[in-house]
Amino acid sequence: MQTYLITGGAGFIGANLIAKLIPNNRIICIDNFNNYYNPEIKENNIKKFINNKNFKLYREDICNLEKIDTIFKENKPDYIIHLAAKAGVRDTSSPHLYANTNITGTIKILETAKKYNIKKIIAASSSSVYGNKSGEKFTEDMKTDRPVSIYAATKIASENLCYAYSHLFNLKIICLRFFTVYGPMQRPDMAIHKFTKCISENQPLQIFGDGETARDYTYIDDIIEGIIKCIDYDTDFEIFNLGSGNVVKLNYLIKLLSEKMNKNAKITYNPLPKTDVLYTASDISKARKLLGYNPETQIEQGIEKFVNWFNNEKIY
Repeated sequence: MQTYLITGGAGFIGANLIAKLIPNNRIICIDNFNNYYNPEIKENNIKKFINNKNFKLYREDICNLEKIDTIFKENKPDYIIHLAAKAGVRDTSSPHLYANTNITGTIKILETAKKYNIKKIIAASSSSVYGNKSGEKFTEDMKTDRPVSIYAATKIASENLCYAYSHLFNLKIICLRFFTVYGPMQRPDMAIHKFTKCISENQPLQIFGDGETARDYTYIDDIIEGIIKCIDYDTDFEIFNLGSGNVVKLNYLIKLLSEKMNKNAKITYNPLPKTDVLYTASDISKARKLLGYNPETQIEQGIEKFVNWFNNEKIY
């Protein structure tokens, strides 16, 4: 039985990952339950694990090096899956919060991993590192030198730190660039969740741009598959895109949501913020070839699954 330490484990991706791993592994979950969104949502995400003998929860901040060191010492994890982050691309008022969690927090996880000889670190990155490119699929070897949000800038820094620690201290690290993950337990601030809630309450959707912006929406089960496939992939350092490989325009996404909700969406159009990119599109050929990553959920299926979950979940 392996021991996995998962930072940000009570969040959307973390809780789905724990559900997959916990039957056959020990899980050490670290989460600070901050107020970026209602902490009760995270409590709901993990309530089914609390009494599981394979699960241990620490309500701590990854920036508290002393506490993190104690957790490592007590639990001796084999693997780290580092998902904790200050999320959201549109906030330009709190650069220190992004830097504190995404850069300083990552350094403290890496420092502790170095000290305790962790077998492998899998670290979450983001498609936002590519900046405002368009008309082509994003490959891992593209330059990431023009971020358009503070979040993206700190994620680029986090990737670079992971490479430096791998190079200097022989840590095995994989960074995963997630492309717009959605599905059950999705954060309430993310577009699909917000739009579904607005449609259900007959509130207008606040759309940024003309609806022709496009994203590579990736269903949570496919992301979890990709993370798990990294565990046994032997490398010193690598970066992989985890996306669906398909691009969906915002107008089509809204049409799908309206159909699945059996309600017409009311739309209010707003200028596109400087922090938003026009387009994301993952080239997943590298992950397919090296990991055997094979996303299966098309947007039509994924939206139906999400809407079914939303309609049955009361906390949101």
